[in-house]
Amino acid sequence: MSAVIDQAVTELNAKLDGGFDGSAKFVIEDEGSIVMDPQGARAGDDATDVTMTADADTFKKILDGALDPTTAFMTGRLKVDGDMGQAMKLASALG
Repeated sequence: MSAVIDQAVTELNAKLDGGFDGSAKFVIEDEGSIVMDPQGARAGDDATDVTMTADADTFKKILDGALDPTTAFMTGRLKVDGDMGQAMKLASALG
């Protein structure tokens, strides 16, 4: 597992404060993937309701609040596959 994934899991668990009531996966290109569900965030590649894919720089900016997830999606920097409602719920939880 990469240092980027380890750090992201730690930051996501702090932001999600005990979990996310859906299931979502962040795929960070060339690094790995993170699953978020009611148990919290963890490194993994489980099946989820929505999968979001971005490069490490875009993911970091979204996590830091420097880039709005909707803007990232609209400009093609964030790809979303699956339940858009879950993606929007996660964006709200991270905001």
